[in-house]
Amino acid sequence: MKTAIECIPCFVRQASEAVELCGIPHEKREKLLRKLLRQLSDSSWDALPAEVSQKIQRTIFEDTGLVDPYKKVKDQMNEMALGLLPELRKAIALQANPQEAALRISLTGNLLDSGAQNRLDHNTMPAYLKQVWDAPLAGDSQLLFDTAELSENILFLADNAGEIVFDKLLLEVLPLAQVTVAVRGKPVINDVTYEDAEKVGITQLAPVISNGSGAPGTILEECTDEFKDYFEKADLIISKGQGNFETLHSTHKRIFFLLTVKCPMIAEAIGAPVGTMTVAARNL
Repeated sequence: MKTAIECIPCFVRQASEAVELCGIPHEKREKLLRKLLRQLSDSSWDALPAEVSQKIQRTIFEDTGLVDPYKKVKDQMNEMALGLLPELRKAIALQANPQEAALRISLTGNLLDSGAQNRLDHNTMPAYLKQVWDAPLAGDSQLLFDTAELSENILFLADNAGEIVFDKLLLEVLPLAQVTVAVRGKPVINDVTYEDAEKVGITQLAPVISNGSGAPGTILEECTDEFKDYFEKADLIISKGQGNFETLHSTHKRIFFLLTVKCPMIAEAIGAPVGTMTVAARNL
């Protein structure tokens, strides 16, 4: 997907948030933000949104030397999610369809960001779970699980920190012997890296590989040969989040896109309203 006018407010918010997290003096913060805004104004409309986001993060690193401005935020999100895991497991076990219940929690995990972390805790859990069970789910969730059972080589493309903890619940109801999890190769925004996956125990569930890229998505041209080999050999791709959808929506591979629709551009492309939890199958 190419960058659209509707993407610009998100880029500006992302740039402002990242600069704020750097903890640099106000004058330097202002100077850096102005530089990023000029950079955005010169961006090509033909660029992928993930490429524009990657360039923002790269400029921040070049100016500040900070490899991972979101590290503290990611750690907080992971800790919050890990603390809720036992309660979520109990809730899943009480549902008539535990597979779909785990999928729903994984999909709502896709909404976790640096602002959401303060609103989800043990006190808000009952309301959260009611929302999870009652929310509409677009697509065929049973087709996902049936296809996974018949697949021999599944590549699971992870998305964000925090969310990756909720993904554990989904991974546990998939045929784990066939699953390899892929994460970002370098820190970018709040996306999950190998270090994050290791901290939350994903590496104990399934093999984890890095895609080698610092883009908040899967730009195959930027990925390592190892990742591309896994990608091509997989007979099923399970892709989490908007960034992966934006960069892989035209892939030839058999793929399920799992995401909660967050913006009108994605809503139009995927055919579901904003806010909808979606299981979008392609090339089956």
